[in-house]
Amino acid sequence: MTHGTRSRGPVAQGRHAVVVGGGLAGVTTGLALADAGVRVTLLEGRPRLGGLAFSFRRGKLTVDNGQHVYLRCCTAYRWFLDRVEGAALAPLQDRLDVPVLDLARPEGRRLGRLRRDALPVPLHLGRSLATYPHLSLADRARVGRAALALKGLDLADPALDTQDFGSWLAAHGQSARAVEALWDLVGVATLNAVASDASLALAAMVFKTGLLSDPGAADIGWARVPLGDLHDRLARKALDSAGVRTEVRTRVTSVSSDGEGRWSVRVPGETLEADAVVLAVPQREAYDLIPSGALDAPERLLEIGTAPILNVHVVYDRKVLGRPFFAALGSPVQWVFDRTEASGLREGQYLALSQSVAQDEIDEPVAVLRERYLPELERLLPPARGAAVRDFFVTRERTATFAPAPGVGRLRPGTRTKAPGLYLAGAWTATGWPATMESAVRSGVSAADAVLGALGRPRPQHLFAFEEAA
Repeated sequence: MTHGTRSRGPVAQGRHAVVVGGGLAGVTTGLALADAGVRVTLLEGRPRLGGLAFSFRRGKLTVDNGQHVYLRCCTAYRWFLDRVEGAALAPLQDRLDVPVLDLARPEGRRLGRLRRDALPVPLHLGRSLATYPHLSLADRARVGRAALALKGLDLADPALDTQDFGSWLAAHGQSARAVEALWDLVGVATLNAVASDASLALAAMVFKTGLLSDPGAADIGWARVPLGDLHDRLARKALDSAGVRTEVRTRVTSVSSDGEGRWSVRVPGETLEADAVVLAVPQREAYDLIPSGALDAPERLLEIGTAPILNVHVVYDRKVLGRPFFAALGSPVQWVFDRTEASGLREGQYLALSQSVAQDEIDEPVAVLRERYLPELERLLPPARGAAVRDFFVTRERTATFAPAPGVGRLRPGTRTKAPGLYLAGAWTATGWPATMESAVRSGVSAADAVLGALGRPRPQHLFAFEEAA
């Protein structure tokens, strides 16, 4: 067994929980349980923590596998950042401001902005929409009416999950241009699906929570350091301080119960005994580990589809972008972020392109993607036309998220299983959120809450303070 972080703090005796998986869901579960006095062992098969939000070295650069952002309304992830003492390393905008470059206009490249004012909902976006140049006057008026209709939807209505967002938008007067320039601009990045392929329930949740709940809800935050600093280095430090035994490069081979409330977790060379087990792994891995009878229809886990995200990384010999990020219309390019400082690059500029809904591109050769994206960046960023490309590479996450298709809500399981002492966590579980860092952390908190309840442990309110802030 390969040992990772070893506890230096006082380890609680008595009840023992094993958390399988060291992504955000598993780390959150482990921290919350340890903070409540439960002895915790966390097992991760990879050599690092962080799941699908991680960093790696490429020469002298530290590279994130993909660009991840969060919003002010992501209260659980913000709790996580505070808990690992990383909030200052991933600050939020003071106020939502998204530059949007459009290449499809007859008059050429045009810049618009989506930003909020310090006014109550929905007036906080009124001026921005009224002057948004990528929509016609008629489209802007219809967008406002659709937003009010969206605000009136009941997220608890199960019928919403059976409908697709695109059809709902069409029924509410949204043109193809409005879908492209507004609804999909936001939805593709948050849902990893175009409106026509997305569950109305999940889309409504995203827009109601992010844009129609609180004026500052959609303010954007992102890491100014490599994600590994937050989700691995600081997470390990927090787990260690909390007394969690963390083992990396340790793959669980089986999970079984003695039928009397005790669990055995097998790893190569060792069997761990536990009072509770949390499977905080992807749905297909969970399916392989869940004992018979623990779920009524375990095959539903395999019916939850997955969706890829492609990330294109370009290093120029000079600065070509003067803002932290922007979104694009009329181009294959979706969102572009400046990662120069975070990567450690000392000369030139490093841009990361985040390409969601990448089913048609995820397996394209690097040479093909280079021929496609470098000319597009030159169209979007005139300074790039005279710049030399020092490096061009891609990272591919073929199962980056669960597919938020209509009907996925009935497939997502809750935290509890039918087997006492066995719980599930992960962004794919029934959090009500799409597959985001927020969903992962929420699932971990829910799993910890369920374990504490079953073990008769008090629920420390400070561990769940984000719920009051939601």
